[in-house]
Amino acid sequence: MSQNLPVISQNSDIRFLGRLLGDVIRRRGGESLFDRIEAIRADSVDRHRGVAQPRELSAGLDSLSLDEAVAFVRSFMLFSMLANLAEDRQGTVVEQESTLAATLRYLRAQGTSPSDAAALLERAFIVPVLTAHPTEVMRKSMLDHRNRIAALLRRRDAGLDESPEGQPIEEAITAQITLLWQTRALRRERLYVADEVDTALTYLRDIFVPVIPVLYARWERVLGQRPASFLRLGSWIGGDRDGNPHVVADSLRLALDRSSKTLLLDYLEQLNSLGAELSISNELAPVSAAVVELARKSGDMNAARADEPYRRAITGIYARLAASYVRLTGQVPPRPASVDGEAYPDPQSFRLDLLLLEQSLAGESTIEPAGGGGLLRLIRAVETFGFHLATLDLRQNADVHERVISELLRVAGVSADYGSLNEPDRIALLRRELATERLLSSPYATYTPETASELSIVAAAAQAHRRYGPECIRSYIVSKCESVSDLLEVNVLLKEAGLYRARGMEQGSPAAAIMAVPLFETIGDLRRSADIMRSWLQLPEVASVTVARGYQEVMLGYSDSNKDGGYLTSVWTVHQATRALDAEFLKAGTAMQVFHGRGGAVGRGGGSSFAAIRAQPPGSLHGRIRITEQGEIIAAKYGTREGAAANLEAICAATLLASLERESLSETDRRRFSGAMDALSGEALKAYRALVYETEGFTAFYRQMTPVVEISELKIGSRPASRSQSTRIEDLRAIPWVFSWAQARVMLPGWYGFGQALRSFPDMGLLREMLDAWPFFRATVDNLEMVLSKTDMGIATRYAALVEDRTLADEIFARIRDAWWITHDKLLAVTKQSRLLENHPALEVSIRLRLPYIEPLNLLQVELLKRHRSGESDPRVREGIQLSINAIATALRNSG
Repeated sequence: MSQNLPVISQNSDIRFLGRLLGDVIRRRGGESLFDRIEAIRADSVDRHRGVAQPRELSAGLDSLSLDEAVAFVRSFMLFSMLANLAEDRQGTVVEQESTLAATLRYLRAQGTSPSDAAALLERAFIVPVLTAHPTEVMRKSMLDHRNRIAALLRRRDAGLDESPEGQPIEEAITAQITLLWQTRALRRERLYVADEVDTALTYLRDIFVPVIPVLYARWERVLGQRPASFLRLGSWIGGDRDGNPHVVADSLRLALDRSSKTLLLDYLEQLNSLGAELSISNELAPVSAAVVELARKSGDMNAARADEPYRRAITGIYARLAASYVRLTGQVPPRPASVDGEAYPDPQSFRLDLLLLEQSLAGESTIEPAGGGGLLRLIRAVETFGFHLATLDLRQNADVHERVISELLRVAGVSADYGSLNEPDRIALLRRELATERLLSSPYATYTPETASELSIVAAAAQAHRRYGPECIRSYIVSKCESVSDLLEVNVLLKEAGLYRARGMEQGSPAAAIMAVPLFETIGDLRRSADIMRSWLQLPEVASVTVARGYQEVMLGYSDSNKDGGYLTSVWTVHQATRALDAEFLKAGTAMQVFHGRGGAVGRGGGSSFAAIRAQPPGSLHGRIRITEQGEIIAAKYGTREGAAANLEAICAATLLASLERESLSETDRRRFSGAMDALSGEALKAYRALVYETEGFTAFYRQMTPVVEISELKIGSRPASRSQSTRIEDLRAIPWVFSWAQARVMLPGWYGFGQALRSFPDMGLLREMLDAWPFFRATVDNLEMVLSKTDMGIATRYAALVEDRTLADEIFARIRDAWWITHDKLLAVTKQSRLLENHPALEVSIRLRLPYIEPLNLLQVELLKRHRSGESDPRVREGIQLSINAIATALRNSG
């Protein structure tokens, strides 16, 4: 943060931003504060170089007053935030081979023709899904300032000296950093669903909407033809009710309304720019009859534009889109239309008018591609985003559905004891209900608030389909799905709103406007998933609906399976479930679409998306995948346009590879490797369960060693941290479970059990063979190695000292520390490295640059936790803890 930052000299952006931050601290906090912060920073850097002792760093921290401590945490948080921005801009964490062009070259070398790749992309469906999980600790105001800095840096890259307002670039960036320093980082009020919607819209509006059409233009050049719009956007924000009582029908309406409003305003601005650009006169260039007709019907009678049919046609198109805006939002756009127009009934009608313009321009050889570039980007945007922007999923827990269906059946006089029925009887009863057009609910009946809320949700979804089109909501995720009846209950609920029909439009067969999607989360559920889906696909009404749709989606969860069985068993069980499900779907003749519920941390399925997708069982994706993007990972991967473009392209390239790449293993090797993984997984599961669920006192140890209680007090999400008032680990959500271990620098969910499994495995040669030949095992080991590199047992010892029962603390922490060293040593042996990340130099540099800025935050957090838990009531103590949680999460990045 000073002008002398040797530890980060390899990155000019970080040096530049760090210097400006140091200047801001000096001016706004005073020279004394700056000197003290700089001294602590220098001591920490020296300690990581091995030229200083930990006590020197601790002494500097102990001398801070509370005010200085809070300022210190804020300064390190801001530095980490700016370092993240610099790293994202330079793409240091994105694999070089993860572009579509590189993938096509690789596949061509393997013997896959470009036409085969193009054919797959024509039927592909790739969707990152934004979720509002409570690990995004940054306020939207902070994100807005960061995004402005990113925009200013882009201007600096382009050689521009001034901001759009005429301010010198460096001065403008300094002003934004000053605003960051002066902006409160913590929320003082609970975060509401509306706040989460607004935060997501920041990314959707500023990043995804401008980036995706540009990516398609790049891919069109790479492919030599125009690909289908296979990359779409999804969201859970406003539709995910699992354990979140604050998501109701109004949340659904609000999310869709704000998304549509944001998107249509962007379309209107693009049309306005096109009207200014396409000044073509029909006296100087031929114009198609279709465009002439559009111009004639536009109502634009301005004599000055009499010879400019494109402008007149756009005037009419703008008027129709403005009328659509009024119809969908109930408001007049900021720039009203100059003529009257009839609202477009759907986005397809809007697109057809745009295509008439594009076809006329394409038919005129004097028009260079740049002349219609804006129009082509707008057409692609409409194909990708429609009028809804991001497809919103519904999600609810199966236990809720059971209670709701039980009440509906009881009140309707159909069944008084649905909850006591066995599975075959439940299936028979639900199928009978689905076979009739009769509804169960009545507007004259009285229901519990839970049932009334669920009925209002599906009613709001049906209304959304009528308003925005069927693409606005496509899936209904069933959490804790354990049976076929769990899925049938959703269809019965959808039927109450007309979203499932016993006799659809075609030949009287059933039709479902929204698909029931199982989420298999625990180890047991994942192992039973193929059996459940086999029974599901064998139901005639399900087969009919699935054939009409063309696929059935299955969601696989990493978070709860990890909390249930540990890292290695979780990823292996998901892998096995995918392979088994693919086989069942092939037998049924139905396409499977996999939805991966990955979190940010490795303990929740995180790590490189490119490596994770490529490591899927060969041929199991078939070009179709959805994948969650959660918490602070949204900022990490999509915080800048450059980073977003690289990460989106990596997801698409990996899906292409996983779908078309030849099987790298022989059947013999696959059996050998699978047998080895079964053995490793069994040992890892035994070790993990023995510690977490079978060790007396472990829950108390965990709750006192980590800041999980303090995390639950942060206003960082609308969803409660636990599913109930219980303190049991089984009832804790996977997100705070992983997040709290990361704060204490243990990151236990990302590695525990792996080392014990390696130690008990007799064949090191086989493990190395697996590492070289099997993408799944390589990705598994790479992710675990990244986690180990961010852990610090020395710092974790400080957190373990927070546990009141010293005998308990010493015994349990000794087991964790010993297991870490076993994992560390065995991992180096398998990978044949002398240190962690030796074979991943870019990632090693990225993490090494961060560690000196994290350790002081951890040490200060421990001290503040001691004071807080001893009863000290000074509000600065609580503020310091919460700021430190924010700062450590920002510095670690994928921690939640």
